[in-house]
Amino acid sequence: MASFAEQSIGLPSLANARELGGYVIGGRRVRHALLLRGGSTATATPEDLSALSTKFHVAKVFDFRTSMERGSVPDKPVEGAVNIWLPAFDEQSGSMQKLSLPGEAYRNLGPWLRAHMSEQRVHDVPREMYLEMVRNEFTQIQYAGFFQNILATTEGAVYWHCSQGKDRTGLGAALILSALGADRDLVMQDFCLSNEYFADELKQYLDGIDDPADRAVIQTLIGVNPVYFGAALDLIDSTYGSMKNFLTGPLCLSEEDLETLRERYLEPIPIL
Repeated sequence: MASFAEQSIGLPSLANARELGGYVIGGRRVRHALLLRGGSTATATPEDLSALSTKFHVAKVFDFRTSMERGSVPDKPVEGAVNIWLPAFDEQSGSMQKLSLPGEAYRNLGPWLRAHMSEQRVHDVPREMYLEMVRNEFTQIQYAGFFQNILATTEGAVYWHCSQGKDRTGLGAALILSALGADRDLVMQDFCLSNEYFADELKQYLDGIDDPADRAVIQTLIGVNPVYFGAALDLIDSTYGSMKNFLTGPLCLSEEDLETLRERYLEPIPIL
């Protein structure tokens, strides 16, 4: 089982920055240094921005954040890369608006949670967030565009992010891994690595919290909640019959697209 340290790309100024490279899928291995995920480049140091450009040769940066998030904390540009905005939440949709927290929450989440834990919306957001992302047509279109842009990237790496590199970014990683042929266990393993990155913060905010509902909120908003994310994967299976049907249906991937992704990003495992 992979650890965060094994998947890390060594860019400490980028939250939760890691890669899909090294995972074994169907007897082949995901190529290193091509499929990169993490938090916003807004926090990146000049050294880490340079590494994205010169070490990883990032060709495209995908930003899944809302316009509010982008406006408050804009990305720093990666030299040589195109920044593509694919907002995972439809800010005009009533169902999605109910799942958004105020700007102050994103800027100072831990203290904000402590002050507002008793509010119903604080409990609704974690429980419904992943479910709404997989069933919302606007969100599906954004991830379909994500795939089409990756398919069009024949050279260099791609880096996708949201704010903390865990939920919207985590869904993107789950979809790519699934397109490469990964089973649910590997998808969940990669998703849950975010809890290793945010372990210290999770411990800080979970200490002294006994109520299971409150703990679930903190687990989802500070780290990630595999139970809630698993429910979203179950929803895909129950609605579309399988993850593959979801990819080839709402996300518009053809069999040829899936084969292209696998040929590009999977390699034989070296015999040592």
